[in-house]
Amino acid sequence: MQITQQQQGLMVDGSLMRLHVAQPKAEGRYPGVVFFSDIYQLGEPMLRLANRLAGYGYVVAAPEIFHRLEPPGTVMEPGGVGRLRGNADAKATPVAAYDADAGAVLDWLSKQTSVDGQQLASFGFCLGGHLALRAAFDQRVKAAVCCYPTGLQDGVLGADRADTLERLNQIQAAVFTVFGSLDPHVPPEALQQVLAAFQASGINHSSRLFEADHTFMRDDGPRWDPQAADEAWLAAMRFLVDQLSGNSRLVSSSASTS
Repeated sequence: MQITQQQQGLMVDGSLMRLHVAQPKAEGRYPGVVFFSDIYQLGEPMLRLANRLAGYGYVVAAPEIFHRLEPPGTVMEPGGVGRLRGNADAKATPVAAYDADAGAVLDWLSKQTSVDGQQLASFGFCLGGHLALRAAFDQRVKAAVCCYPTGLQDGVLGADRADTLERLNQIQAAVFTVFGSLDPHVPPEALQQVLAAFQASGINHSSRLFEADHTFMRDDGPRWDPQAADEAWLAAMRFLVDQLSGNSRLVSSSASTS
């Protein structure tokens, strides 16, 4: 589907949070997705993923996750100083602030005439994968896609410890997680801990493990794995189709990629 793109601004706790919004060009009502980037914010690789998602029949709203600390439009370059800066911003942001941002984006999506407010989802990568899971604490979220989420096993997310695994049983949404077996941020023992917590919670959870490194879906670095990335993407699209009903455009778009 062809898409349109625009920028929106939301005030959250007195801070201007910029949203990148991508949605189908054709008029209609579509599922809404809050889309969380990795620690580098909304650079071109993340925007390509957000825009691609919109092309499958979603209204996608991607916030700048460090808006309380960085000027609007800030993008960190991967590696070196960029990684240090992104990690420093992550550690300086309270977990409650991340949660407030998710709620604000969901509020915004729910008010859009192009969004079916009964069909909301979250989608994220790396730190954003963890944020996508926490967004599902909001009962409006029906489905969450969490790609190589970091910090689940030890609660490392922001300025304070995140209690995400302990609260999994509060989630009513279906959750799909993607992990890489070569990811140093989620080593095998940590992955087993995370998967065991999901199983014990009793929530609707499915997962795929790929022989890939961290950030293997990000197409601008040495860890990008095109084949694994494509397989993970298709699995995520099928998951969303299964969980978000009532959108014929969404179903036909996904089917055309098979």
